[in-house]
Parts: sequence; C-alpha cells; structure tokens
Amino acid sequence: MAKANQILNGYTLRPENIAPSGQVFFTDGTNSDLLANKQTCEAYGFKYDEALGVCMAFNFNTDLIKSFDTQSVKQTGTRNTIREKVQNTIVTGTQNLVRGYNNNVSVLGSEHTVERDFNNSNILGGSRGTVSRQSEIVLGGGKKAISDSTNAVTFNSRRKTSTLELSCVTIDNTATNMTIQGDGESFINVENNSIIGYDIYITRLELGGTSGTAGNYSYRNIRGAVKINQVGVMSFIVGFSRNIAKVGVNGTCIMADSTTGGVPSISVNVQDRNNVHNLWSANVVLHEVISETNIV
Repeated sequence: MAKANQILNGYTLRPENIAPSGQVFFTDGTNSDLLANKQTCEAYGFKYDEALGVCMAFNFNTDLIKSFDTQSVKQTGTRNTIREKVQNTIVTGTQNLVRGYNNNVSVLGSEHTVERDFNNSNILGGSRGTVSRQSEIVLGGGKKAISDSTNAVTFNSRRKTSTLELSCVTIDNTATNMTIQGDGESFINVENNSIIGYDIYITRLELGGTSGTAGNYSYRNIRGAVKINQVGVMSFIVGFSRNIAKVGVNGTCIMADSTTGGVPSISVNVQDRNNVHNLWSANVVLHEVISETNIV
C-alpha cells in the first residue's frame, strides 16, 4: 500500500482518513473528504465497493459501533458518514458528513457537513451546506463549481443561508458582544475570502438598574454586509437601519469584529446607558458566499 502522505504518479488524490464505517476519504492537497473512483481506490491498495460507489479499507462490522457513542443516531439514505461521539442525530439523504462530537443535530439533503463539536443545529435542505457555528439553522447553497452560460468561466465557492439567535445582558455603558444562545463564549465564526450579508432583528428590554425603567424597550432592524478578504481583514457596510418600535431610548447596536483567541468572528455589539439593566435578544439571518478565489 502507498504511503498515505504521497500522491501516486499519474493521480491527483491521496488517502486522507478512514471513517469508522471503513470508507476511505481522499484529498487533493487542498480539499478534504473527496471520493475516489475505482482506479484510484485500488491503486492505493483499498477495495472499491461497486454497489455503494465508495472506496473501503475494510468491511464494516456492526460491533465497531459500540466503541463510538452513536446509539441514538438514525440515518436514511446512502453514503452518509457519521463519526465518533455523535448523539441524538438524524441524517436523511446522501453523502452527508457529521464530523464527530456532535449532539442534537438534524440533516436533510446531500453533501452537507456538520463540523466537529457543534451541537443543537439543523440543516434544512439543499446541498453542500455546512454547520460551522453552535445552534445554527442552515440552508445549503448547492454545487461547488458554477459556470457562466457558455462555460467560459467557472468559480468554486460555498454558499449558504443560516439563522442564529444571540443574546446578552448589560448593566452599564460597556460595549458588549452578544453570544450565540447567550452562552457567553460563542460568536459567529467567519472565513477569509467571504461576503456575508446580514439581517438583524434586535430587542432591548429594560429590567432594572438605578437609571432604568422596567418595561421600557426598543425593537430595531439592521441590514448590511461584511467582507472578509484573503488575509482576514473585515470591512463592514450598514445599508439599512430602522426603529420599529420603542418605549424610552434605543441603545446602540452594530455588527462588529469579535475575533477572540485568533478565531475570526463577528457579533452584534450592543451598548446602552450606565446603571441600566438590559436584556438583549437578536435574531440574525446570514447570507454567506465563501470563494476559493482570493478577494482583496
């Protein structure tokens, strides 16, 4: 068998990892979780399953599943891969990948990916959608390569629409980044070479404080976009902002860079007066395009 870190002469793929099911996934050095044809599979010493159309390192033994906590996983379809420590998950469709250590996930469609360690998420449909944030609801954007009508130009990208709920509490005039599900640590992770359009509906509810009036509130809508270029520099544009309803003041809120610990992210940043206790809640819809072509 060839060394796993070498691409054989005359081939464009090499083995990258073997799933618990025995299925072999390949890489071209840039993209992961690729499927190989029969010739490539057998060149590396594996067996090609004609019925499933996949490359296999070994025949799957149902006893192996006992070493992975997947007793509460249900799947319907073919060529789905569910890795270790996945619980309370439903996968319906074909060629979907759940990377592992996921809980309370639902996937519908084809070629979707749920990244490792993300929970309480849902891919509603389409294809090639990715859960890359906690508690994310995703609609996949379709095929990777898209060409013009004459097939003269082709661009590779990933597209998706997703919805998230953010919340936080403020008690003074400190600008504060809201977190997903109010968990105090999860922001909206982003990738280089991407454009993210956002539509935010945000509620501010006063609940106390020496300068606050319990029951005063504001409800606002903010729309805009952020570009993250090839080196991770973010540029924000607000295209629309309106007050829908309020009793008292509005407070301030913007979409902002919340990069923490070297992980690039954005969040809704809020601020109000000192000695006012506020509960903030935001519904955030994202329309995301991640290009494989560098943008400046």
